[in-house]
Amino acid sequence: MEITEPRRLYQQLAAELKARIEQGVYLVGDKLPAERFIADEKSVSRTVVREAIIMLEVEGYVEVRKGSGIHVISNHPKHQQVVDETLEFASYGPL
Repeated sequence: MEITEPRRLYQQLAAELKARIEQGVYLVGDKLPAERFIADEKSVSRTVVREAIIMLEVEGYVEVRKGSGIHVISNHPKHQQVVDETLEFASYGPL
């Protein structure tokens, strides 16, 4: 039996939003729904939504623009970009 730690609500919401981004529901350049809408839709507080958005921002999926909203800037996490770039450089062979 595998023991897993319960995830906090904001982590669950971030995972759901991330999945939507990765599946193409929200495309790069799209604006996510307003915090208030997400909070109402998921029956969570706006604080939970903000924490989830911060998590996605740190991972490189979204950018929060004051007065403009939350915009999708990537459908790949930052660490995946680093791995991809490293593999690309490694394919050039020894220098």
